[in-house]
Parts: sequence; C-alpha cells; structure tokens
Amino acid sequence: MKRLALPLLLLACSGLSLMVGAKQMAWTGPLALSDDSWLTLTASRLPRLAALLLVGVGLSVCGVILQQIVRNRFVEPATSGGLDAAKLGILVGLSLVPEAGNLGRMLFALAFCFASSLVFIAIIRRIQFKNTVLVPVIGLMYGSVLSAVAEFYAYRHNILQSMQGWLLGDFSKIVEGNYEIVYLILPIVALAYCYAHRFTVLGMGEEMAASLGLSYAATAALGLVLVAVTVAATVITVGAIPFVGLVIPNLVALRWGENLQRTLPIVAACGALLMLVCDIIGRLLIYPFEVPIGLTAGSVGGVLFLMMILWKHK
Repeated sequence: MKRLALPLLLLACSGLSLMVGAKQMAWTGPLALSDDSWLTLTASRLPRLAALLLVGVGLSVCGVILQQIVRNRFVEPATSGGLDAAKLGILVGLSLVPEAGNLGRMLFALAFCFASSLVFIAIIRRIQFKNTVLVPVIGLMYGSVLSAVAEFYAYRHNILQSMQGWLLGDFSKIVEGNYEIVYLILPIVALAYCYAHRFTVLGMGEEMAASLGLSYAATAALGLVLVAVTVAATVITVGAIPFVGLVIPNLVALRWGENLQRTLPIVAACGALLMLVCDIIGRLLIYPFEVPIGLTAGSVGGVLFLMMILWKHK
C-alpha cells in the first residue's frame, strides 16, 4: 500500500486538475463525447496537465543533478543563476533573431543557461571556504546580476514588457499547439536515469569519482547540458518556477536516501505532484481567475522548505 500511495495520489490530483477550470465541465461530459466538453479537454486541459507533469518532473530532476555536481543541497536553477540566464538568452534571441520561433529562442536560452552554469561552478571552485549556506547565497547574488543585465538589455531594446511574461511561471496560456516543446524533457529525464549511478558517484567529490574510474569533467558537463535543456524548455513554455528543484530532492533524500538509481523515479513523481497541487491551489484561490503558479509554488515550496529545516534541526 505504501508503494501505491504516491502513484494513486498523483492519479487523483491529475483527475482533479482536468476538472478544475474557469469553464465548468462535468465528469460525464467527455465520456458522453459532448463537442464542447471534448474540445475543452483536448485543447486545454490535457495539454495543461501534460505540461504540469513534465515541468514538475524536469525541474525536480534538474535540482538533483545540480546538487550532485556542486555537492550542495541548497542549489537548484533558481539559486544558481540558471533561470535568470535562460531569460536573458530568450531576450537576446528576441532582439537578434525576432523571426525565430520557440525552438530558436530555446537554443539561445540553452546556450546562456549552460554558459552561466559553467561560470557558477568556476566561481564555486575558486572559493576556499565553502559552507552549506555560502554557495546558494553566491548563486542568488550571481542570479541577481544576470537578472539586472536582462532587465537593462530589455529596457535598451524596448522589450521590457516581453520580459514580464517570464518573471513568473504561468500555465494559463498552455493550449494545444503552444506547448509541445516541453516534451523535450522526456528524453532528458530518461538519460538522467541512465546516468543516475554516475551522478551519485559525482556527488562524492572529484577525487572519489576519479578513484572509481569516472570522468568527472565529462559527467558534470553532461549533467549541465541536461539541466540547460530542461530549464530552457521550461522557461520558453511556462516561465520561471522556483523551489521545485530545491524542496523535492531534499525531502526525498531525507526519506529514501541519495542513491539516485533508486530515488530518481520518486523525485520525478514528487516533483510532478507538487506542481499539480500548486496549480490546483492557484486555480481555486480566486476562482474563476487564477494565481500564477510561480507565486503558489514559491509560497508552498518556501513553507515546505522551512518546515523541513526546522524538523531536521529538531
């Protein structure tokens, strides 16, 4: 029963997500093949559900990979400058190649996110005194600099309004034909699972990884590429969403340990579940309007992280 609890909860939240929305839809509507209900389900609700699940899975797996590379439990794309670099890349793509579609802008975001991750790791490696809190603080400062550069760039090129759409994650614009790029997360997660054992060894440190015959630089570079692709696909589709990659890996590690080959599916499922819960809360708080998921995820994730720290300290 304990093994079935998480899949059943994920299935129940998925069903609830399909039913919640500005347009009321009865459970028997899609089953009766009503044209109106069927259109709502296939054009809006199912694409939104797929995007929620994929983004939750991708961000939580990204958090695990970054934490293994940096060897710090408080690192994720939001605390290492990755999200801010992706936004800057999208803005550069909008100004340099305005006719490029989502794929072209995603490539800019991917390149900027990967480059910023390399710079962040280079900064961390040059610091002599490193503790648990100092690394994410440096990451937040680094991200603030990238965010300021992005805002200045947007202001100079008169695209500041375009940037506002990526400040907070929002799934309200997800419809059929406007989200499919997020499916790139599927092969990324599959590849991350194939390399789960190597990422686990990576978290033991460079010397230990080398003694076990693992190429530290190549594995870390692969992990950063996986993170960059996931972050770029997420930001270009729904925007920046904080805390998912920070809270979920820590909660799972406290309960199931840090063997990624065993815990990575649990991390993915819990990340998807957190996204569903935050989205449902945001859609019900001021119904029939909705709160952007960036706000609900930040609030719920922040409370969970604070509770986890207090519980661990106790």
